[in-house]
Parts: sequence; structure tokens; C-alpha cells
Amino acid sequence: MVNKKRKFVADGVFYAELCEFLRRELGEDGFAGCDVRVTPQRTEVVIKATRTMEVLGREDKGRRIRELTSCVQKRFNFPEGGVELFVERVQHRGLSAVAQAESLRYKLLGSLPVRRACYGVLRFVMQQGAKGCEVIVSGKLRAQRAKSMKFTDGYMIKAGEPTKTFVDSCTRHVYLRQGVLGVRVNIMLPWDASGVMGPATPQPDQVTILNPKED
Repeated sequence: MVNKKRKFVADGVFYAELCEFLRRELGEDGFAGCDVRVTPQRTEVVIKATRTMEVLGREDKGRRIRELTSCVQKRFNFPEGGVELFVERVQHRGLSAVAQAESLRYKLLGSLPVRRACYGVLRFVMQQGAKGCEVIVSGKLRAQRAKSMKFTDGYMIKAGEPTKTFVDSCTRHVYLRQGVLGVRVNIMLPWDASGVMGPATPQPDQVTILNPKED
């Protein structure tokens, strides 16, 4: 019997290693995170991606997802049929910081100029309905000296409780020949009463002015 503290640590290590493995395997297919659900029968891993058909294996009838399931099962010593992988499409990829950071990473690996790549991501995110966006790229961008470039658009909160629910953040590393670049994407999500595009609870400082009642 594992004590509670060790169980939490083991679960955290499992989740971190699983995410890293899936990110390396499915980065090109728009990997945007995963959820782990433990049921009495088996452990279910829901992979969020923008291009679901490529993750499943469009050419060979789901061969790729079966290979990934087999790899996860062998690595973490799950019994036969003890783990199952599902794929879920990201509805609003412009509002997913992970998807946009991966997109920017592949643009920079494809030797696209930094400014052009960042402004492209910024424009796409704002067109998808975000309230604000911030992209920071730091490292040896052009010269030998390292520097940091920040691109912002719209409204972005930096402090307080709402940052936990309204700001989606992601950091990625880009391994180039001249060195490593750090990429950070922050997206300020809009308030959505249905909870689809953003948090269902409004910001605490939001004031709604009602029309006066007629006497």
C-alpha cells in the first residue's frame, strides 16, 4: 500500500512523463495537452489535438493510436487492456496556448523570421475571439548576443485570482543550430457563459450597468 504523499508524487510524475512523450510524438499534429481519467476497469488517456485524423493514423486505419497505446502500456507496466487512448479535437485552437506555442515552434524550426512568425500567431489568436495575447521569444535571435522580444495585442491581466482561470499559458523550447530559444504564449480567454470558449464565471471587476426602470 503506497502512502498518500507518494501516490500524489507518482501520479504527477506519470502525467508529466506521459505529456512529454505525447508532445514529442504528436507535436507536428497539433498536440494540445491530455487528460487522464482513472476508472475501476482501466485508465483512459484523452489526447487533445487539432489534427485528429493524423493522430489516429489516417492511412492505416488507426495503426498509430494502437502503437501509442502499446508504448504507454509497456512503459508504465499496465496490464493488457489496462490503458486506452482516445483523441479529442480542440474546438478553438486559436484559444489554446499549447497549440499556438507548438505552431510557433515549428515555424521557427522552419527558419521563418521571428517577427513574422510571432505576428502571425498574434493575429490568428485575436481573430479567434481572444481578449488579448502575448508572445515572448528569448535567446539568440539574430546576433550573437541573446535578447528577448515581446509581442502583445489586446487586454492581458497579470495578477490576482482571475489569472488562474482567464489566462492560458504555455512555454516551449526551440532547439536551433545557434542555441536554444524560449517561447512563451499567454492568451487571455474571453468570458463565455456556456463555458466553451472561456471561463463561465465573469471577472470580479466586471461591472454591468442596467437600464433604469420606468416608473
